[in-house]
Amino acid sequence: MQIRELAVPDAYVLDLVPHGDARGRFTEWYRADVLAEATGFGLTLAQANHSVSARGALRGVHFALVPPGQAKYVYCPAGKVLDVVVDVRVGSPTFGVHDSVLLDSEQPRAVYLAEGLGHAFVSLADASSVTYLVSSGYSPGREFGVHPMDPDLDLPWPADVEFELSAKDLAAPTLAQAREQGLLPTMEQCTARYTELRTA
Repeated sequence: MQIRELAVPDAYVLDLVPHGDARGRFTEWYRADVLAEATGFGLTLAQANHSVSARGALRGVHFALVPPGQAKYVYCPAGKVLDVVVDVRVGSPTFGVHDSVLLDSEQPRAVYLAEGLGHAFVSLADASSVTYLVSSGYSPGREFGVHPMDPDLDLPWPADVEFELSAKDLAAPTLAQAREQGLLPTMEQCTARYTELRTA
């Protein structure tokens, strides 16, 4: 398993190593020690989520208020999705920057994003499965979104896909509107949270 930081600081992609023979395939898709070595703190597991999406289903850009925020470890065991991380932390040097990773069950990878970052993905195949471990449970009053088609974000969605969004994501504000409304976490809040996790 190899790990490297993405263009968005505090987000990482992990290249996984599948082991196969005539019986099938085995993959270690999560290693707490590898993640903790890169980030300086482990992932506190509070909830595990699983979604199955038709081709074109687009989910996000979602984020949670900090503290506590919600770190995510994302894996695609079946199908294919384009996973996108967006820096929505006000005051971050990379505010508004994004990076993307193709998560494909045939060439397994995982993505980790720390508390305070925005997350979205689009399914590129029918019945794509996404499993993600999260550091805090669902809290509707603390979870928000930014519109995934915000032209200022210019996210790298494929041109050959017909998108399907939830009503909530369609109604989400742009990044600029979310900032004006005070919905976004700040870099100061996130840095304090990361420090707290490293010293816990």
